[in-house]
Amino acid sequence: MSDPIVRARAVSRSFVTGAETLEVLRGVDLDVERGSIVAITGESGCGKSTFLSLLGGLDRPTAGQISAAGIEVTGASETELSAYRNRSVGFVFQFPFLLRDFTALENIAIPGMVGREATGPLRARASALLSEVGLGERRDAWPLELSGGERQRVAVARALINQPPLLLADEPTGNLDEKNAAAVEEMLFSLVRKRGMTLVVVTHDHGLASRADVRYVLSGGMLGRP
Repeated sequence: MSDPIVRARAVSRSFVTGAETLEVLRGVDLDVERGSIVAITGESGCGKSTFLSLLGGLDRPTAGQISAAGIEVTGASETELSAYRNRSVGFVFQFPFLLRDFTALENIAIPGMVGREATGPLRARASALLSEVGLGERRDAWPLELSGGERQRVAVARALINQPPLLLADEPTGNLDEKNAAAVEEMLFSLVRKRGMTLVVVTHDHGLASRADVRYVLSGGMLGRP
């Protein structure tokens, strides 16, 4: 068996609020095999999003070690973390966070622009991704001209533009109606499987979680199997 693409060991995260210390994560361990889809469920406020932020290098743990996509995330410098977030991991959030002054195609291309990729190949790849997510005719549309489901499709394509090996999704269908949620879910899983990527998704949607290869529940700051 190959080395896990994600390995977390004894990961804890605490927040100090005034005189009180809130322990959100308490010694979490996790291995994620390459090419697998892992779902983490749990009650609101249990620390799912916090844990995903740690895996993605958006936050640092209070204690413990995380490695992902060949990077020792917890010991990385800010420069190394920036490169990791841009090249090795893609993010999909509950809200798409598109830039309103950029077209659909330009929003998808932003991570490549940050990485100073040549414009021609980048735009060609962004255009191909738009077609893959069913929006080939909407490349020049502004975010305000897109429906909620279309915006989330653009956000998924943006997460894939740099072809990262790891995708982290935080309630990716949580802001959509049932029909659009089902369509985005199907599209997301299909794209991940097609590319042989690894997906870690946190969600309240037990239907979505049931499609994962491995499921975990976060409760009391600890990660366990359902």
